[in-house]
Amino acid sequence: MKLLMLGGTEFVGRAITEDALTRGWEVTVFHRGHHTPPPGTSALHGDRTAPGGLAALDTGEWDLVVDTWGGAPTAVRDSGALLRDRVARYAYVSSRSVYAYPAPAGLAEDGTLVDGSPDAGSTDYAEDKRGGELAALEAFGDRALLARAGLILGPYENVGRLPWWLNRTARGGPVLAPGPRELPIQYIDVRDLARWTLDAAEAGRAGAYNLVSPSGHATMGTLLEACAAATGGGAELRWTDSDRLLAAGVEPWTELPVWVPEGEAYDHTHRGDVSKALAAGLTCRPVEETVADTWSWLRSLGGVAPQRPDVPAKGISAQREAALLGL
Repeated sequence: MKLLMLGGTEFVGRAITEDALTRGWEVTVFHRGHHTPPPGTSALHGDRTAPGGLAALDTGEWDLVVDTWGGAPTAVRDSGALLRDRVARYAYVSSRSVYAYPAPAGLAEDGTLVDGSPDAGSTDYAEDKRGGELAALEAFGDRALLARAGLILGPYENVGRLPWWLNRTARGGPVLAPGPRELPIQYIDVRDLARWTLDAAEAGRAGAYNLVSPSGHATMGTLLEACAAATGGGAELRWTDSDRLLAAGVEPWTELPVWVPEGEAYDHTHRGDVSKALAAGLTCRPVEETVADTWSWLRSLGGVAPQRPDVPAKGISAQREAALLGL
């Protein structure tokens, strides 16, 4: 297989690139040149947001393109128009954010979607991703695979969710843990996302798939206990009632990453239907493996994870946490 990876140097794109290389595929990475792609790839440089930025892709043929773009849908539209006659299939890594809020518990791929346009500039994340989907479908039709990922965790994360919890538990001492401990969460390890996407594309699958672990694959408890264990066991998780946290003004998802209290936002984020992807071969590794491997990667960087400049840093301040714990 000949893969053209649009991106391929950070987080999701890097995981997909590395998975393709382990399969012995011939991988070309198209990127801006700000980061070094994995060894074994061929590199083409360009900026999809600049006039003439796709010039490096004017020639060449590939079996598959994988695109993780999350900005203005016009970038997906333009790359699709340029490549549609020289590429067999196009896989677009989208998001479950494309479902209109609030998405009810158990929502499948036929749920109501946000508005979007392939001709739009950047607006907000959900509409940008839906516009990207429409652009991919416009160019490739039934040759387009839409991988609607949920929360993505794992090595190379540049958003700051799991790295924050790992660094926090590594510091040890009492840790503010958002309850209830048994609250199920849904996420996908970036490597499971990569493997499924390439498997599905190679098998000729098309259309939309929700890509996230089944509800109950992990809980807030198993996630944070895995973090505490991986980082040395010095953290004391103090489970705190969600009502108390909300009354104190704690921001779910941002101050305490991954956590969303039960209600509309929780159903939207952590209770999606993934039966279609499971039937198409999705498998999810244990949360303990995801956490341990991410900690090993984070330690290799001295504990400082890369941070996307367009994403605010996550995590509650030490002073605010101590106050909430009564320390």
